Amino acid sequence: MIDYGPDTALIVVDVQNDFADPTGSLYVREGEQVVPIANREIELAAAAGSPVFYTQDWHPPDTPHFQRDGGIWPVHCVRETWGAQFHPDLKVMGEVVRKGAKGEDGYSGFCVRDPVSGEAAETVLGARLRALGIRSLAVLGLAGDYCVGATAKDGHELGWPVSVLRKGVRFVELNPGDEARTWRELAAAGVEVVG
Repeated sequence: MIDYGPDTALIVVDVQNDFADPTGSLYVREGEQVVPIANREIELAAAAGSPVFYTQDWHPPDTPHFQRDGGIWPVHCVRETWGAQFHPDLKVMGEVVRKGAKGEDGYSGFCVRDPVSGEAAETVLGARLRALGIRSLAVLGLAGDYCVGATAKDGHELGWPVSVLRKGVRFVELNPGDEARTWRELAAAGVEVVG
């Protein structure tokens, strides 16, 4: 249970059609099951005065992030397409932070990284949270072994206590055991796993 309030922010990670719809190009198994859980948390957060932020993959059509251009992922969440849109049942009532818009790897909501040079750059998320006086973070969404995990770890490294809602996360599992490994890594990094 998260103790929501004006100094706690909820971050809803990448609940987009390509991940959360079974016909999406990078469907996360059971990803659509995150939507009602996210909506319930969004309502609880909003009722308590917590700001809600949404991260959104927003890739160009060609990027070294994609397999066809040298990366590891199938084409997904190309900006201005159905796949990049939030799941139609998701309640969007907060600020959206787009990532990967210039072709970067955008796993974390807090930073993007050039897939060729490795150079990192901050997104607006950290500055927005600091401007609002946020003191703790709750995180859920897709996918646990990539964008949720990276966002939670970065948030913690930047100085916020972070809680990840276990029931509101699903995993890609590119390799068997990735889910269990992610939970271990989050706990070792000081991130609280709730539920």
